Amino acid sequence: MYKLIEFIRRIYVVLLFLLIEGVALYAYAHSTYYTQAKILAHTNSVIGGLQNSIFGVKHYFTLRSENELLAQRVAELETQVEFMREQQATSADSLAYEQMDSLTAQGLVQYRHMAARIISNTTNRERNFITLNKGTMHGVIPNMGVITPDGVMVGFVAACSNRYSVVKSILNTDFRSSGKIVGDDRIGSISWSGKSPYRVEMNNLSIYAEIEVGDEVISSGVSQYFPPDMKVRIGYVESYQRNDSQTANDVVIRLATDLAKVSNVILIENYDYNEVTELENAVQNGTYSTGGAVTPY
Repeated sequence: MYKLIEFIRRIYVVLLFLLIEGVALYAYAHSTYYTQAKILAHTNSVIGGLQNSIFGVKHYFTLRSENELLAQRVAELETQVEFMREQQATSADSLAYEQMDSLTAQGLVQYRHMAARIISNTTNRERNFITLNKGTMHGVIPNMGVITPDGVMVGFVAACSNRYSVVKSILNTDFRSSGKIVGDDRIGSISWSGKSPYRVEMNNLSIYAEIEVGDEVISSGVSQYFPPDMKVRIGYVESYQRNDSQTANDVVIRLATDLAKVSNVILIENYDYNEVTELENAVQNGTYSTGGAVTPY
């Protein structure tokens, strides 16, 4: 008790000042309607700022789940769009499609889309791979194409386990795909030299291709990994020159996204992939046959 009294005696001047200041502020605040409104406005401004800051912090910690939901929604919409493309291309009777149940409609779509989250990613090696949080138990299979939610080429699924899958990144010296300049249908071969993680190359592009620095480069439409009607972006022309034999253009492409910053992806399954590739391999190997006889080609 003695110590408390001594403490109050030391700071009684400050306490008295604060008390008088509080009484003065209270009297001022209630002196007129104008001062009441002004103080209320300032108070609401301060409280609103604090609430906005608190909301910003909460929103930051929910960004991952929101991004995953958005990626999943993009995958669902891509499947719906693909179904509409199939419907327009093959149906002469729109009423019949409207009466189909969802399972029948799903069977007519050549491509299936699903979302996944990146849990491991490298960009500084010669052979870079990306690990996803989904595997065969979620419906992932090898040779599924992989893009970002905004449609940029990432790579394709190389292997799967029960719960995880590994993607061969476009930043892998073994990666091969094809691309073209927007507005020109001539196709070039897409690969990575193993140098900059922000650039890839397009080789063997025809010397007659219409090309300018800054042109957008997209998937060719003939890949088994990506739908032909989906303009999967690769990047933008940074420079180009004739190759040593002067027969084609070699193009340096600045990637449309920084793969090191990608956190969610969309996987694309081509239901016809195995059938098409097996048929192509059989023809190339001379083993394709009809009724037991090898078909000449």
